[in-house]
Amino acid sequence: MVSVLHAMRGAADRVPPGPGDMAGEIPPMAGWRRAEDFAALERLLAQAWALSRALPDELEKRFERDLAAVSGTEREATVRQRVGQELFRQGLMTLWGGRCAMTGLAVPELLRASHAKPWAVSTDMERLDVFNGLLLAAHLDAAFDAGLVTVRHDGMVLASTTLGADAIGLLGLTTALRIDLQGPHAPYMTWHNDHVFRP
Repeated sequence: MVSVLHAMRGAADRVPPGPGDMAGEIPPMAGWRRAEDFAALERLLAQAWALSRALPDELEKRFERDLAAVSGTEREATVRQRVGQELFRQGLMTLWGGRCAMTGLAVPELLRASHAKPWAVSTDMERLDVFNGLLLAAHLDAAFDAGLVTVRHDGMVLASTTLGADAIGLLGLTTALRIDLQGPHAPYMTWHNDHVFRP
């Protein structure tokens, strides 16, 4: 895990710290963040880089030290995952006709490629197999990844009992949904049911 300084997250009316503030303790509005995975690390590093352009040179020096702590192997893995995820997304866009598998939403910017068997526990072939996932609207992608929603091998969408009625309504899951899955989807959806879904 790599810690990255994430400062000034609040309202625009806050005053940025002056050069003297950076020499001592971290300002109260700043906070340390830990990246639990490569995707989170990439987002944090991008945020830190952007901040380093706007704040005094001291923050840039700290950023460079943190970046140097990331091994070449970790950086290579991050690049491989980004390339693989983009190829997987392109495949899902084709398979699902550019529409969310559950809602039919056809706004590419709001669609995510969601793995049924997660990237971290899949082989390279499984990671790129378009049947190992669904094209989902961003909020449903998050619910699917968190195991709050799943799809049975027969295509029926199930919501976790841990979700309240309000959440189920806001997610648009109050009526029965069935996705038109193909045969090769079945083992992956079964895996998601058994290992990710929180009944």
